[in-house]
Amino acid sequence: MIRLSAFADEISPDLNEQIAVLQSENIHYIDLRSVWQVNVLDLSDQQIQDIKQTLTAGGIGVAAVGSPIGKVPIDSSFADHLERFDRAIAVAKALDTQYIRIFSFYAPVKEEAGSSNPAAYRDEVISHLQEMTRRARAAGVQLIHENEKAIYGDTIARNVDLLKSINDEHFRSVLDPANYLQCDQVPYPDAYEATKPWLEYVHVKDVRPDGSMAVAGEGASDWAAILQRLRQDGYDGFIALEPHLAAAGQYQGFSGPDLFRSASQALQTLLRKMDWSYN
Repeated sequence: MIRLSAFADEISPDLNEQIAVLQSENIHYIDLRSVWQVNVLDLSDQQIQDIKQTLTAGGIGVAAVGSPIGKVPIDSSFADHLERFDRAIAVAKALDTQYIRIFSFYAPVKEEAGSSNPAAYRDEVISHLQEMTRRARAAGVQLIHENEKAIYGDTIARNVDLLKSINDEHFRSVLDPANYLQCDQVPYPDAYEATKPWLEYVHVKDVRPDGSMAVAGEGASDWAAILQRLRQDGYDGFIALEPHLAAAGQYQGFSGPDLFRSASQALQTLLRKMDWSYN
C-alpha cells in the first residue's frame, strides 16, 4: 500500500501547526526538511529528539530526511560537505528513517550563468556521489536523488547516467514530474520509463505551461496517468506532497495551510477516483 507524506514546512515553520494540518488531511508521514525555519541538518541532537517525540505523539512518522545534500557547487569543499552528509546520516538514524533526499551538485562556481558544460564535471559528480553512496551503504540508509533544476542530474539523460554509473541499491531515484517539466523534459512517459528501474520515491507537485505551480492534476504533469502507471507497476512506496504553491526557493518551498490543504485534497481525490488505497 502506498503511503502519503509531505514536506510539512510548506504548511508552517511551526511543528505543532504542521502536525495539526497533517492530521486534518489524514497524512501520517513527513519528509523532514525544516522546523522553526531551521534546516533539518542544523537542528541540535536535542531538537531532533524533541521533534521525533512530538511527531510520534501526533501519530506522524518520518518518511525521509529532506536534506540539502548535493545542493552546492561541485568545486566547493567536498570534505566540508561530507561532514554535513555524515550529519544527515546521523539525523536519519535518530528519526528512524532509511531515506535521505539528496541532489547531484551545481555547476562550478567559476562558470558563468548559462555557460555550464555538465560533461566537464560529470566524473567529479559521480565520484562524490559514489563516496556518499559508500557511506550510506555502510550506515544502512538509502539515498534518493531528486531531479532538481540546475543540478547535474536535472535532465532525463543525465539522471539515468548517474543511476547507471553508480548502480547501487543505496542510490535510487525520486520521480518529480514538475521538476522535469521545468527542465523542458517530458515526465510521462519519457522520464518515468527511463528511470523506472531505479524508482524509489515520488514527489507530488504540478506546473502549468506558463511556469506557475498548480495542484496535482491542474498542470502539465499528467498525474492521472502517472498514478495509474505507478499502480499498474506495483509501486508501494511513499508519495510525498511538495506543492510550492505560494513560493519556491532554492532550499524550500512554501504553500501555507490553506493552499497545502488544496494540494492534499487534489492528490487524494485523484487516488480515490482510481480506487487506490493509501495510508
